[in-house]
Amino acid sequence: MSLSPQFLDELRARTTLSTLIGKSVKVTKAGREYKACCPFHNEKTPSFTINDEKGFYHCFGCGAHGDAIRWMTDNRGLPFMDAVKELADAAGMQVPTPDPRAARQAEAAKGLHEACQAAQDWFEGQLGGIEGAEARAYLEKRGITDATRRAFGFGYAPDSRGKLKAALKEFPEPLLIEAGLLIQPDDKGREPYDRFRGRLMIPIRDGRGRVIAFGGRIIGAGEPKYLNSPDTPLFDKGRTLYNLDKALPAARSAGRIIVVEGYMDVVALAQAGIHECVAPLGTALTEHQIERLWKLADVPILCFDGDSAGQKAADRAALRALPLLQPGRSLSFVTLPQGMDPDDLVKARGAAGFESCVASPTPLVERLWLHEQSATPATTPEARAGLQQRLNEHASTIAHDLVRREYERALKDRFWAEFGWKRQERAAVRGFINRSRDEIRGGNGTPGDLGNMAVRIDQMVKRAILLGLSRYPGVLYTHREQLSALAMPSPVLAEWSSLLIRASFERAALEESLIDAILADASLAEPERRSIAHDMAFSFYRADGDKEVAEKDLGEVINLLVFEQEYPPKLERLTTELYAHRDDDTRYEALWQDHLSLIASKRQNDERLKELKANIEEQLMAA
Repeated sequence: MSLSPQFLDELRARTTLSTLIGKSVKVTKAGREYKACCPFHNEKTPSFTINDEKGFYHCFGCGAHGDAIRWMTDNRGLPFMDAVKELADAAGMQVPTPDPRAARQAEAAKGLHEACQAAQDWFEGQLGGIEGAEARAYLEKRGITDATRRAFGFGYAPDSRGKLKAALKEFPEPLLIEAGLLIQPDDKGREPYDRFRGRLMIPIRDGRGRVIAFGGRIIGAGEPKYLNSPDTPLFDKGRTLYNLDKALPAARSAGRIIVVEGYMDVVALAQAGIHECVAPLGTALTEHQIERLWKLADVPILCFDGDSAGQKAADRAALRALPLLQPGRSLSFVTLPQGMDPDDLVKARGAAGFESCVASPTPLVERLWLHEQSATPATTPEARAGLQQRLNEHASTIAHDLVRREYERALKDRFWAEFGWKRQERAAVRGFINRSRDEIRGGNGTPGDLGNMAVRIDQMVKRAILLGLSRYPGVLYTHREQLSALAMPSPVLAEWSSLLIRASFERAALEESLIDAILADASLAEPERRSIAHDMAFSFYRADGDKEVAEKDLGEVINLLVFEQEYPPKLERLTTELYAHRDDDTRYEALWQDHLSLIASKRQNDERLKELKANIEEQLMAA
């Protein structure tokens, strides 16, 4: 429908912008303008200005700018025509009717809206009356306050087949049937009767806050537990989200929208101060509802119950969203603790407990992986092939080419990481590295615990190396770089190592023993001096030993320990390269051979260190 510029200009002129915005944002006078904290981004100092004379608002913080119509579409989330109609109603203007048929449809819709509102008023009155006592007791039991009850418009439908019809007798029966308030029996000779009987009534509103349908919760025994209005010219349950009118401004302010399963979850969260929540209406989340959610947030949060039904609903929503995905536009998922819904959670742990659950939602791609992986155990090649096929089929439904390729890559990476070649070998190597590290640290991850045998041995071996280099400083010139790279287990030994390295740079040749200089050095603690004299009898410990053998053994021990230190990062680098070249058979095979060679070297190194440590341990135990 096309509206003339003259009509729109008149509509803007008749709308006081500061009053309109002031309905949802606190505004204060600032000279000839008004100011407020911007509703489009979080701020504490007002940078949002409203100019009634010029008819526009502007935020100097985020750049938001517009007129009355733009306010209704951006802040309230209304379609353009709905925004115009609401502003026109408030201004006492008639929106031009394009043709007689449209005018008749608008008039009919007006009658349906009036009937629904009249029913809502009557239901609210019944809740406060004698017959509403049981429904009021139910609300009290659920912890719903009077303020919340009024805010959401709770009502009560008496257990009667004709009380609502009698109360709305000024409306034609066909209109009440069309609005879903009465049921027409198949036998046309029988009288229409009230659809909702003996139920707590919850009004369902559109984005403009108008009542368009109802949900009724049975009070006492009976089925179904919840009964919704049927689809009508006003109400399409596959396109409508409960609480959308209240969630719209809250979602804009919070920058998120949360989807929960039912009415009472929304109500409980709102009562706890979390207002940006909506719920589908007794059906799985539809494509239309997902598209509507994306107008409020790029990545809506789906927070369904932790039971089987809730998780199935989440999985269905994930699969329905796949064909619709766009760059930057997705869904995320939160699973609540088993046996709890949002209502239970906020009662038990408050708003903070709920926020802690939604703080780290699961991305859609991870949800898809978990859904398919848990469907069938992937313990055989055929089962793994089936998993790959299902994942590929899901990714192929994504219409956007770039998003589809990203999903294919992400799912392939996830599959390879879980079931890729040599997975068991890599796990075994990782386990060996961890066990080795625990052994070095004494099994408790505390490197400084020198009362532990393994830590003491590490300390003694490295002190032995430094003593050997002090007795045979010529080895420094061939192993100075390795010594620089070798981590020392204490500040004293680190200083000793640094002293030797500096000496080798300052003197072109250090042929004489430095042991006397080391012992005289003030920085060497008394316990270390004693250990030099009484420590283990390596070949390079003894001053009267064979110089050639001592220097050879000393160089070997240094190389062994440097390899031991460098092995984990080398293995990690090779594993990363193997993963990166998993699709390149030639490169992968070369890397795999390097991988095997590294592990073989590690095995040989371990054997030599084991011999060395055995000798040390024997001496240590005998000491």
